[in-house]
Amino acid sequence: MLTSIQGFPRIGARRELKFALEAFWRGESGKSELDKTARALRLENYLFLKSAGLDLVPVGDFSFYDKMLDTCSMVGAVPARFALGQGELSLEEYFTLARGAERDKGNIHPLSMLKWFNTNYHYLVPEFDPDMQFSFRDRSILSLVDEALETGAAAMPVLIGPVSFLLLGRCTEDFDPLSLLDSLLPVYTEVLEALASKGVEWIQVDEPCFAGEVNNAARESLGRACTALEAACGGSAKIVVQTYFDHVGGNFRTLTGLPAAGLGLDFVHGEENLDLIREHGFPAGKTLFAGVLDGRNIWACDPESVLSLVERLKTLIGGEKLVLSTSCSLMHVPVTVESETHLPPEVLSSMSFAREKVRELAALARTASGSGQTREDRDILDRAHRAADQTKRSPLKKVPSVRKRLASLTRRDFHRSADYQARQAAQAKALKLPLFPTTTIGSFPQTTDLRRLRASLRKGELSEDEYQQAIKDNILSLVKLQEELGLDVLVHGEFERSDMVEYFGERLEGYYFLRNGWVLSYGSRCVKPPVIYGDVYRQGPMTVLWSKLAQSLTSCPMKGILTGPVTMLNWSFVRDDIPREEVCLQLALAIRDEVADLEKAGIKVIQIDEPALREGLPLQPGKQSDYLRWAVDAFRLASSGSALRTQIHSHMCYSDFNTIIDHIIRMDADVISIENSRAGGRLLQVFKEKEYPNGIGPGVWDIHSPLVPSQEEIERHLREIIELLPADKVWVNPDCGLKTRGWEEVKASLQHMVSAARTLRLELK
Repeated sequence: MLTSIQGFPRIGARRELKFALEAFWRGESGKSELDKTARALRLENYLFLKSAGLDLVPVGDFSFYDKMLDTCSMVGAVPARFALGQGELSLEEYFTLARGAERDKGNIHPLSMLKWFNTNYHYLVPEFDPDMQFSFRDRSILSLVDEALETGAAAMPVLIGPVSFLLLGRCTEDFDPLSLLDSLLPVYTEVLEALASKGVEWIQVDEPCFAGEVNNAARESLGRACTALEAACGGSAKIVVQTYFDHVGGNFRTLTGLPAAGLGLDFVHGEENLDLIREHGFPAGKTLFAGVLDGRNIWACDPESVLSLVERLKTLIGGEKLVLSTSCSLMHVPVTVESETHLPPEVLSSMSFAREKVRELAALARTASGSGQTREDRDILDRAHRAADQTKRSPLKKVPSVRKRLASLTRRDFHRSADYQARQAAQAKALKLPLFPTTTIGSFPQTTDLRRLRASLRKGELSEDEYQQAIKDNILSLVKLQEELGLDVLVHGEFERSDMVEYFGERLEGYYFLRNGWVLSYGSRCVKPPVIYGDVYRQGPMTVLWSKLAQSLTSCPMKGILTGPVTMLNWSFVRDDIPREEVCLQLALAIRDEVADLEKAGIKVIQIDEPALREGLPLQPGKQSDYLRWAVDAFRLASSGSALRTQIHSHMCYSDFNTIIDHIIRMDADVISIENSRAGGRLLQVFKEKEYPNGIGPGVWDIHSPLVPSQEEIERHLREIIELLPADKVWVNPDCGLKTRGWEEVKASLQHMVSAARTLRLELK
């Protein structure tokens, strides 16, 4: 019984790729140094995967920025506005697509960015026009395969499939992106022919859109594409069409009828796939790549449960046609648990990161096949079994007072005390804000000095009093700067927070924290999700000290910044012994208590960030309404205890809101701020069509690019916005927090933003 995984973390156990990329972008190192680091990481991964017993080693899962961007580069899907010519892209040109560039005639903005389905990974969105011509422009996938084969690994090239590539793109005009398939397929067939000639056995073609809802045209397109790709392999290599993140639903017959030799299905987040096989059968000549280990969470498997699933699959399709795999790429979990020895033994023993999951997978395959099981396999599975059993009986899991409080909730706890019109009148009287009020999302630059400050406190080199004085000095300077810039609603800057989830998790019971549990979010940006192990509750105020201090320094409204319960949930590694809904409501009660304490401290504007609201949304429509019900209820529980005059904001970014606009309206936040500078009017159109009733701040500055927007550029954004939205509902703000930007660009960009808002005020006065 063979084993495979769909991808492996590329950042390195110590974030080596992140630091190499950022040094390259700063001009502190050249391409050769970056290539050297990247190659060393790839070789380390190949050798580990081979030594761990993985039979098919993914190649091409590595990227300097993003796999969708790599596909754009490979097939020559480079928008004409970048003016990058027709040859192979240089590394600088590649990064121009991702990060934008300054040009004499104005900034060239990067490709748009969206969340990769329901994860916290951001992908760069291909940009298509009806006349786009494709060509095999970047051939690096071929050299990557050669590199892996030289190590003796059984290389399995990994590609984004042509149909999902087109479906996930954006069109510059109103046309069907699938109309480009005929011109795209010759490039894909050229790629497949070249890969097959390398002597690889399998080629993985990812078509994740087919784990969601697609139309008949997409199904027909996939059939045509797969026929062409299979022919390109000429029998030298076999194709597995891979899906993940959910079951395939109505696409099952299409997928099983493809001429591909293999089909990948997720049996963790799409357990209904098993029922589909039972009901419809599985083609006798096709190999099933079965995702039986969770690639998105950090818990050790329950061997009995997984082996039981494998036995059912063997009965249905036969063991000789079964490849055991992870439910998705392991890029969504950290590299290894090896440095997490600070955790309690009970917690640590229950964890399994990327390397550990690969070892579990190999042990499960050898055990399920009935031959070749080693003593190490038995030890790995015994450890996982003990962890699963210990988790079920753990006293750390259940807090009676938390369960009692949840059980006592009533309908009233999920509703504000008055409707939006009444709240708006009370807030206008209390805040006295102008037309186009200006604000930021919350965080300001997290400099090297700030990180050193926190490190010194952790190491005991700095006393708590010294640390607090340093944070106070930073807040003092920022409040003064914001007043000088002329912002209308200020923030304290979040200088005390290393991360918007970790900071709150450290102040809540039920959480544990990793030392080196880094996961890639986009580009070089990594996050370190905390771990929810037991029932969650708040012991005391978490943010009041700094928000109250900041408000005392100014007569302008000071915005308290909290992370919402859904984002706390979706940006953590979450216990799997109770429903996620229950964990989310526990988090909501903790945030609700913090809102009450901020109000008592005199804070009149409170932002409860929910950038991850859409991330937990299942791909299959039949599952979505239940998730959105409890996710919105959690936000309402967190916010609805607030007073009439307290203005509740929420921030959401890099999500496709079109399908969930009714649920965003149901959140009933007084103001929402959203990413808009890359998406433009496409995103705002839905808010117009649905006549969004409350305040809205469409971002006018793309903070994920190092470019500084000019005042004229922001004015143009604002004019486009008020063509779609009522001017008296519009707020002016960046797309997201400013922690990743430098002070020079922040000051210049905010100055331009405030000046643009003032210009529009005068025009409309």
